[in-house]
Amino acid sequence: MTRKILLLTIIATVVALAAGARRATPKTSLGKPDLEAIARESVDENSRYFYPKLLKEFNANDTTMTDEDFQYFYYGTLFQEDYDPYRDHMKPETLERLAPLFNKKSWTRAERKQILDFANECLADNPINLRQLTNRIFVYEQNGKYDLAKIWQYKLNHLLLVIASSGTGVDADNAWTIVYPHDEYDFLNLSGITAREQKFEPPYYDYILVNPKTESSPKGYYFNIAEMLKQYYRKHPSELTE
Repeated sequence: MTRKILLLTIIATVVALAAGARRATPKTSLGKPDLEAIARESVDENSRYFYPKLLKEFNANDTTMTDEDFQYFYYGTLFQEDYDPYRDHMKPETLERLAPLFNKKSWTRAERKQILDFANECLADNPINLRQLTNRIFVYEQNGKYDLAKIWQYKLNHLLLVIASSGTGVDADNAWTIVYPHDEYDFLNLSGITAREQKFEPPYYDYILVNPKTESSPKGYYFNIAEMLKQYYRKHPSELTE
């Protein structure tokens, strides 16, 4: 599978979901996340959805996780003690140094190693980093490790499906629910939609202006960041009074 075909596979799946093709695809039966249940189950050591258990399963090189596992895993991130949606990017100097490589159509073996090493470091810090999961997949594919590429494509697709299943994004009532601010841009870009600008819409929505594909396409999409803000201010209460 080439890099282009891999990306188009992801795009086609997510765009179909975002357009409302839910009944045609069983994977879309998840719907909006029950964040109260996820908050409870993700910290319960006896739960099937205990976050450390799901993290171990996610990091395994297999495809045994269910749709519900992925939903509890993605949104369970919100309720972990080390969660901070606005924390600084790890190793910004390395990211700046590698930035020119991400615009290339192919990489040398040495470049692939640099990108994979960086992706793995980022994923150790944030395992649901959509951008770095994509980079990991592309490196595996270019290295000829097609089985690993398929496994991690499966996992990336399911994270995207979890987000897509949380709404349609076309209005505030049906906003997509995300865990990190950069998930908004990564989700849209991986869906083949070019994000242009972000606006905050009170009380807890981000509205992302995009380049519409057609005249009838939405001019932008809504993301629900209520729980993300709630968890952030719970850990940074002083900022509420500033």
